[in-house]
Amino acid sequence: MPARTHPRPQPATTGGVDSRLPWWALALPVLAFVALLALIRNPADAHAAAGSPAITQLFQRVQELLIR
Repeated sequence: MPARTHPRPQPATTGGVDSRLPWWALALPVLAFVALLALIRNPADAHAAAGSPAITQLFQRVQELLIR
């Protein structure tokens, strides 16, 4: 009695990759780019956030360290 042979699996097709991105994967970078472009065009609209003096001092120290 002959043994049953298993058929060989079909090789994967080498066609193009069919991956689809969600809508926000393209919309969020575009939105960020447009916002930054708007700030470059009109920097008067870019207001600094009012922070505590401790945070301001921390940023000043970091800036001093980077300048050295």
